Formats: sequence, structure tokens, C-alpha cells
Amino acid sequence: MKKFFYEKILVFLVFLLLNSSSAFHQHNVGGVQPLSKIAIHKTIFALHDSASIKASPLVLGSKGEDTEWVTVNLEYSNSSAEDWIGVFSPANFNSSNCSPEAGNPRQQPPYICSSPIKYKYANDSNPDYTKNGKSSLKFQLINQRADFSFALFTGGLSNPKLVAVSNVISFANPKAPVYPRLAQGKSWNEMTVTWTSGYDISEAMPFVEWGLKGESQTRSPAGTLTFHRNSMCGSPALTVGWRDPGFIHTSFLKDLWPNSVYTYKLGHRLFNGSYIWSKPYSFKASPYPGQDSLQRAIIFGDMGKAERDGSNEYSNYQPGSLNTTDQLIKDLKDIDIVFHIGDITYANGYISQWDQFTSQVEPIASAVPYMVASGNHERDWPGSGSFYDGMDSGGECGVVAETMFYVPAENRAKFWYSTDYGMFRFCIADTEHDWREGSEQYKFIEHCLASVDRQKQPWLIFAAHRVLGYSSDYYYGAEGSFEEPMGRESLQKLWQKYKVDIAFYGHVHNYERSCPIYQNQCVNTEKSHYSGTVNGTIHVVVGGGGSHLSKFSDTQTSWSLHKDLDYGFVKMTAFNHSSLLFEYKKSSDGKVYDSFTISRDYRDVLACVPDGCEPTTMAS
Repeated sequence: MKKFFYEKILVFLVFLLLNSSSAFHQHNVGGVQPLSKIAIHKTIFALHDSASIKASPLVLGSKGEDTEWVTVNLEYSNSSAEDWIGVFSPANFNSSNCSPEAGNPRQQPPYICSSPIKYKYANDSNPDYTKNGKSSLKFQLINQRADFSFALFTGGLSNPKLVAVSNVISFANPKAPVYPRLAQGKSWNEMTVTWTSGYDISEAMPFVEWGLKGESQTRSPAGTLTFHRNSMCGSPALTVGWRDPGFIHTSFLKDLWPNSVYTYKLGHRLFNGSYIWSKPYSFKASPYPGQDSLQRAIIFGDMGKAERDGSNEYSNYQPGSLNTTDQLIKDLKDIDIVFHIGDITYANGYISQWDQFTSQVEPIASAVPYMVASGNHERDWPGSGSFYDGMDSGGECGVVAETMFYVPAENRAKFWYSTDYGMFRFCIADTEHDWREGSEQYKFIEHCLASVDRQKQPWLIFAAHRVLGYSSDYYYGAEGSFEEPMGRESLQKLWQKYKVDIAFYGHVHNYERSCPIYQNQCVNTEKSHYSGTVNGTIHVVVGGGGSHLSKFSDTQTSWSLHKDLDYGFVKMTAFNHSSLLFEYKKSSDGKVYDSFTISRDYRDVLACVPDGCEPTTMAS
């Protein structure tokens, strides 16, 4: 069996030698892509009797875990500081479908389909490895519906020689339901649960078993979706980045009691009558719109993912993502809803990265609604209907995001929607579609803002990925606009007319808060406390969720009250209908580095402001 496995590896390596390009380049999104350092096309098959590598445990997830740490023990008598361990999945590294598209700058060689998914140097945890030839490494693996193997290479990354291959390990049930993500439904008292599995409806029927905590449980069926290679718009998603996504299931839990705690677990009923179950989870149902209770919302953009085991992985340029994730997990008992406003995974056409992201945020998304918005790295692709003709989605053109996450939009291909949470109304725009006056989205935005009853929901929030308001970003400053081109020209009249409290944006990877502003002018001199009439909107860039940071312009803008070139997120706490606390927290320590409060009554929302007054008449 071992000889057969080595023969499969040899076939694989021969394929690489014949088909791999030596032109290993890198697309400049904020650092060197770690796998690009591996000259996989130069690999020499050189199994050595003195080299061995063993991985354990053989079976992962035996107690239902969807993520598990693996120990890799290795020995090599000719050890050197250049030796490294590659993780391969599937274990037989079949590269028959690994055909890159010539001239596509969004492909970052070497390709996941013909290289390790990640790697570590053999001396990573043992500095004496070069002396005694022994090392023990820890890797974290997630359930991605495939098995794994490990390979020991010498010769460094530039001249790799394969000297040993490990045993194959796999999850007990690679098809098991994993990574639930909650989202608000189209009604305030509806929660949706979306998850991933390896079960099509031809094999098993998906459902959620749920109910009030401590009471009898009921079952709600789930719908099943997936997408195929030919659904992708271009490469790498269509070619070297493709990986079967499994099946995506969504169930709708309806008629929830406000603020009540529910327990749930994911289920699949096989046609032989047996059941496959996930581990148990719980969530708190949303408050009734207008309900006067403590309500806390988190908002940020541009987070991405990273490896907890410290290994070098594909597209490793979101260095703050784990800190942001961990701070939210740490504060989870004081969080009610999360908004991730675009640039979700930075998969950029490498489909496997969506599993990694949903695994990373599972402790958050399984417990509170995790609402997402569409960003350029989810949607943009030439000729796909995107407002921008760029290639930032890597050929995904919105298909993956629309399938992997539920949002209460009328048409998920047009990723704009509204959602209510107690005293908050959130209007979430899609900057990758036209928002200008007269467009379909403009009409949605106006309806979302106009239809809220401010007596019940005094806190009106607008959010979008690209900066449609104000930002001192270096590139916006160079353009002289301090906004996305055509950004606020159409929308500022709506923000003013409907008295939007705060507008949030990502895309720019830093933090910045403006004064209450209208038509480039601050309309309030306060900086830390606002009261009385809503006479302008505060604009906040909160794109420091995790990706490489964006520097500020040298131009000092009069409307900018606070800037921070660091990773962080915003927390809004509505204490009641008259009092709101805004806090900006750094991801590194969770401490507050900027804050303000708003205090006002309903009559202040009704008050007449410039360009926001209802018509009057002298008639009697």
C-alpha cells in the first residue's frame, strides 16, 4: 500500500516537472505570498531510508470535532535548517485539473491544487533538529471533506527534494455538518441557520432540531444549494483555485420569542433511517423592533483569515484577522449581532479558503447573527454585472459569497438589504452595484431609510463596503476626493433627509471617524458627546478587521476627528431610545481607543434641519 502511495506521488511530481512554470510571480496585495517561495516545479523525488514522518491521530473528529490539532513526528539523519514539512489535501495530491490560465495576474503560483496547502520548517518547534534529526510539529486541520498527508522536503523551498511521506489521516466523517452561521431572516422573529456538509439531498435530508432552551425541540427542514466550476466567471476560481465546496444548507427558524435563548443542532437523516448530528449550539432571539432593552452591535470590514498553527499558508496577508476574531469571541457574551461589511475571506478565487474562514468564525457566527455585505473581493469581475470591472474576486463574481452566507435580500445577487435589531435599523448597501440616483439600489436605500419608524427605532445606521462618505485614505487623498469616486454625491441628500446617525465603511484598512458632516462641512463642534437635533451624519471607516493596513493621506482634513492605523472594530451599545454609546476597540487588546455618546429624544429626530425639512403650508 505504501509503495502504491509513493508511486502516486511520483506521478504527481512528474506532472509538475512537465507542466509547472518557473515564472513564480506575486500579486501585490500586501506582502509576499508564502507559497510563492516554493519552487515546486523543481521538486526531486528522493525518498530516503533514514527519513520518516508520522502523523497522529489517524482519525480526526472522533468526538464530533470539526477542527483538530495533529502531531507530526519526523526523523531524518541528514537534517538541515532548510528542511520543511508540507501539508497536502487531498492526500494523493491529484493535480490533473491544475491548469492555469495564461496571463492572469490573479493566479498566485504555486497553485493549491499542485502544492502544499501550507507548510512549516522542520525546526519550527525544535531548534536542536539539525543536531539530533528529530522534531515534533503541531498542525491544526479543519474538516474540508478530504483526507490529509504530510511530506518532508529537504533542499529548502528553492530546490525541494521529497525524502519522506506520512501516513494518511482523515476526519471520522468528512461529510459531517460543520460551521453553522446564523443570520437574521426577513422577519424580526426569524433566524436562519446556514451550514456546510458533504451530503447532497440524494444521500440525506438536512434539517435543524431546535427549541427554547430546556424545552421540547422541533425540527425544521433545510434547503440545499451548491455551485459548480462552470458557475465561476474566471480563473483562478474556474481553474487552479477550484475545490468542491460541498453542499450549503439553510434552515429558517420562525416565530421566535423575543430575547429568548434557543438551542439547536444540525442534522442529516440518511435514507437508511440513521442520523448524522452536529454538536449542540445556542443563540438568543432578536428583540422586537423598538423594544427598549440593552442592544449591542459589532461592525467591521476586511478581516480575512489566518492559520492558528503558525504555518505558512496561501494568501497570508491578513495579519490582524485572528486577533479580531479572538477579541470578539472573548466579548461574545456582550455582543448581540455582528456586521462584517465586505471583503470577508479574501479567498480571491481559491475556494478552499471559504471553509477556513467559516471554521475560524464559527464560535461567533454559531451564536449571534453574522451579517455580511458584499465587497470587491467577493464580487468584482469583468463582464459579470459588477459596477467595477476589476478582477478582485478571482473569478468568484459573487457566486460563492451569495451561497455560503444568507442575507435577507430580495435577490442575493444584488447584495443590499435592511434588517432591524430592536432599536436599530440597519440599511446595508452593495457598493459593487450602482448606487447612484435613479438606480435600482438607490431606490432601495431611500425606501430603507424612509420606512423606519424613528420613534420605535431611533438609531438609523447605513453601511457599505467602499467608502461612499469620507476617508483620509492615501489614494483617496491623491485623487482629491477623500471618497470613492461618485460616492456621496447622490447619497448625502438621503442621509441628511432621513437623518442617518452613523454611516460605516470598510475597503480602506484603517480606522477613521468624522464629525457630524453635511456637504463637506462639520455641523457640530462637539467631539465626544452629541445631543439635540440630528443635523449631520457621522462617517466611520472601520476597515481594519485584519488585512494589511492602508496608510493615511498627508493632507489634514478638517472633518477627521480620530484616526488609527491599526486593526480594530466598532461596538455600538443602545442603552435605550435616548442613549447610544460608540466605541472603537483595537483587536490587539480589546481596549477602547475612541468613543462618543449620543443623547437625544424623539422630538430631536423630528426637528427641522437644512435639506431635511418636510414641506409646510400656511393654509388653515
